Amino acid sequence: MKANRRTDTKPELALRHALHRLGYRYRKDYRLDLDGGRRVRPDIVFTARKLAVFVDGCFWHACPEHGSKPKNNEWYWSPKLVGNVERDQLNDTSLKLAGWTVVRLWEHVPVDEAVATVVSALTAAGAVTKASPPAQPSPPAQPSRPAQPTRPAQPSRPARFARRRRT
Repeated sequence: MKANRRTDTKPELALRHALHRLGYRYRKDYRLDLDGGRRVRPDIVFTARKLAVFVDGCFWHACPEHGSKPKNNEWYWSPKLVGNVERDQLNDTSLKLAGWTVVRLWEHVPVDEAVATVVSALTAAGAVTKASPPAQPSPPAQPSRPAQPTRPAQPSRPARFARRRRT
């Protein structure tokens, strides 16, 4: 199971690239130390707005639509997958008790829908995108200043650093 990525999966990368293109800045795989010693690592974290985004794989988190039940070594996989779902629920409740908003997305959700879900959660949390900053009054015009004289040219390099020409 070494080859199974914990972070930077294809669906997560696609979502992060789309959010970054829209001007959102975030932390990835950021460890949150919650009260009670619980540690949670959401895939994408907006720390200022306390929004945690998880992109869950259909197999690992037992998606009701696409999650498959392994037939081999069922004695191992069934408790593991059930434990993953229980851990997800425990993490969600811990984050919510700490004042965080949690968004869980399945890997099969199209990127456009995932971005819309995250953006709506950010908007509900009061985030402002860099792509559309709030209107600010323009600063008052400054009186024009007289032109500054240009600096004198720097002297050439000292002779000891000059390059010698070969003849």
